[in-house]
Amino acid sequence: MAVLQDILYKVNILERQGAPVDTFRELQIDSRKIQAGDCFVAIKGTLSDGHEFIARAIDQGATVIICETLPATLREGIHYIRVASSSEAAGIMAHHYYGDSSDKITLVGVTGTNGKTTIATLLFKLFRALGFSCGLISTVQNQIDDQVLPATHTTPDPIGLNQLIGRMKQEGCSHVFMEVSSHAIHQNRIAGLHFAGGIFSNITHDHLDYHKTFEEYIRVKKQFFDGLASQSFALSNADDKRGSVMLQNTRAKKYLYSFKTLADFKGKIVENALSGLVLMVNDIEVHCRLIGAFNAYNFLAVFGAAVLLGQDSHQVLEKLSNLTGAEGRFDYLISPKEHIIGIVDYAHTPDALINVLATIQNLREAEAKIITVVGCGGNRDRAKRPVMAEVASEYSDRFILTSDNPRNEDPEAIIREMEAGVPVHARKKSLSITDRREAIKTAVSLAGNRDIVLVAGKGHEKYQEIQGVKHEFDDKKVLAETFELLEK
Repeated sequence: MAVLQDILYKVNILERQGAPVDTFRELQIDSRKIQAGDCFVAIKGTLSDGHEFIARAIDQGATVIICETLPATLREGIHYIRVASSSEAAGIMAHHYYGDSSDKITLVGVTGTNGKTTIATLLFKLFRALGFSCGLISTVQNQIDDQVLPATHTTPDPIGLNQLIGRMKQEGCSHVFMEVSSHAIHQNRIAGLHFAGGIFSNITHDHLDYHKTFEEYIRVKKQFFDGLASQSFALSNADDKRGSVMLQNTRAKKYLYSFKTLADFKGKIVENALSGLVLMVNDIEVHCRLIGAFNAYNFLAVFGAAVLLGQDSHQVLEKLSNLTGAEGRFDYLISPKEHIIGIVDYAHTPDALINVLATIQNLREAEAKIITVVGCGGNRDRAKRPVMAEVASEYSDRFILTSDNPRNEDPEAIIREMEAGVPVHARKKSLSITDRREAIKTAVSLAGNRDIVLVAGKGHEKYQEIQGVKHEFDDKKVLAETFELLEK
């Protein structure tokens, strides 16, 4: 049993009503999971309002109700607590309920539009290579040292998140590296957590279906840094025009990394090839297995964070030089016979697609063609659809518009919205193929020796979501199977 007063520490309580209750069994935000003696936190979500399920929670045995608005009728034997923000209360209470675990480990959060997964994954791999026991919370997967736990969201709900961090602490993790999404910040999923440091990668147009305006998206990202403590560090990309904005009001110690201007962590790209990068990092030359200028930024962010976490810079660079990034991020394979280069990347924003295609442009052999397969997800930001197609048309010799995760939308309607962004002069090099598998096969059939086929948008995902149903689908696997057919 948990002591209610201890779990409520730092929660902004407006009033209490009903029967006094000193303890409760478990903390829940899902009324369906309620058992006798539980505490139910009614959160106003994007799809449903937990306040509508207070009666059900009580019927199932809840004795403590945390809410923003009290029910019209208060039942006997129930302790009601009205708070300023239920979502914030849930985060703070979950942090206490699961042993204040983030206070007892080194928790580092990574936010930004692109690069979050690679930075968090590289930090996880690096600190394990340095001899630490570590946890990873990312879009691709959650991990406790060698244990892999599937990830359903970039950042879990506050109870799931604190439960996971608590488990990581119990199993001996000294460091945890996590992606911090804009949704998680806005929905207070990280409320109550203590971050030893925060890293900003970059910001471009994304998630406007949720945040509505780019300004609101920026404000929410900045909110993460505003909440850092004075003893924490805030490391930001000086080459992003919003990099300094992120640090404006933070109490944390401020640091910058850059390839273009003076910074605490300074880099220079010496060589950029399919074999990897050669970088100068704070005047030390280092070879690494990552590919592309965008990965040079990820590398520099990881180096800076590791040094700020007290690690020796030479040892950090030595270990980093041997590491690969996250699955589905510039993942490539080569067909043995035709030597077609296939690249799978998670690029699902215009800026990410530009980064990947610009990198491919710089790395390809003189006569090699670039053939891009790209789609856009359903039930997401529609404004970027024509822009994604325009980017593909500008940087590719041929491109195929296809289905991504259409979710509950008509995939052909999504493709039509993408087609609107294709300039007239580029239409002759464009194809639209709704079936993603056929689109990939067609791209490979159009490729010749040393040509490059980019399959963008899904990266690490092992499914395709159509009308709410997830079907098995792996871009890299389909690409490899198509290459195998070439050899027969």
